[in-house]
Amino acid sequence: MPLLSLLARLHALRMRATGGRGAGFPAAALLPDSISDALRREGLDPVVGAAGEGGSEPIVSVAKWFGVNAWLVTGRDEVKAVLSQADAFSNDFSRLVEQAGVDAGRNPGGLGFTDPPDHTRLRRLLTPEFTLRRLVRLAPVIDEIIETRLDAMAGAAGPVDLVQSFALPLPALTLCELLGVPHAGRAEFQKLSMARFDASDGPDGILGATSSSMTELVELVRQQRVSPGNGLIGMLVREHGDEIDDRELAGLVDGVLIGGLETTASMLALGTLILLQDPETCRRIRDGQISVDGPVEELLRYLSVVQVAFPRFARRHIVISGVRIARGDLVLCSLSAANRDGSYGPGAGEFDPARHVPAHLAFGHGIHRCIGAELARMELRAAYPALLRRFPAMRLAIEPEEAAFRELSIVYGLRSLPVFLT
Repeated sequence: MPLLSLLARLHALRMRATGGRGAGFPAAALLPDSISDALRREGLDPVVGAAGEGGSEPIVSVAKWFGVNAWLVTGRDEVKAVLSQADAFSNDFSRLVEQAGVDAGRNPGGLGFTDPPDHTRLRRLLTPEFTLRRLVRLAPVIDEIIETRLDAMAGAAGPVDLVQSFALPLPALTLCELLGVPHAGRAEFQKLSMARFDASDGPDGILGATSSSMTELVELVRQQRVSPGNGLIGMLVREHGDEIDDRELAGLVDGVLIGGLETTASMLALGTLILLQDPETCRRIRDGQISVDGPVEELLRYLSVVQVAFPRFARRHIVISGVRIARGDLVLCSLSAANRDGSYGPGAGEFDPARHVPAHLAFGHGIHRCIGAELARMELRAAYPALLRRFPAMRLAIEPEEAAFRELSIVYGLRSLPVFLT
């Protein structure tokens, strides 16, 4: 669940508890400035600086959120320390909504807001499908989707919006194939999936799109109970149908959708924006002089499209890097700041395609590390070279500083990216 969607849910719960007072109140306004700064950037640079830059400390106390002491963690080692200690920090959604003083209702599901043992059980169901050995079967499908999208773009007149024409359809259609969404329903599935990331209609719009998407997913699960397909949903029904109910399974599928759609789409668009400003790297990738693997890892580190990890609550008093975090305190880890940490070498705030990237945190860390990391890598490694080879003269149709970035989102990205193909 994107952060704005989470805030929208909290906003709706609070309105329900207060008889509807506060209608029209933007969900983002529930974030204090000291926390929302972790979701803001100046161009591609995080507003929240990496630890050690300009005197920044790796862990700082920020304004209270729903009456709870909150901490922002920006140091690479400190972020890893928080994310790796599931016994010390909880992801349980109910802990967050309790602070709003309302009844949470049903947990939104998925892996991101669950703790062991539920998290362990649910992740065990998904893990086999996300090993590289199992994902290899999707490689030709990804290539076919890429070629189809490139063909469609080639026939367009004038500038093309790379976000709508390429970056969003590729992961959306790949996920349809992975999940086993029937071809007849893929257009509607795509539409519903993308609508939940559009905050233009405020909290009500986000909640409506999320509710519609979950309704569709539950119905899809029920259909596959009757006739399991060859995708992930069908596999889970056949092999674990007695262990998981429809709502829980739909929540798992929803988590896969959220984790693999907007994030990969943002990487494709933002990565292209960076590459088109580096003609030499484009030429070397296009001509096969260098493997795309290195630049992809550096783009993942440098861009860090998932800006903060899911909120954690301290289960007990704990000291990290000399800072005492009390039981019940809220902890937000800035992945974008941690990935600019000086431990990545000189110029960590710049994109360097030749950089040897040590293990970055773009996919998180610990038990909640993104389960679809290898699928995302497959899509990026296939998409960038194909795009550059098909359109070797591709260039931006705007000045880089005119790019339309999202203003406040847990997943940073572009609203659009107009390019000339020839």
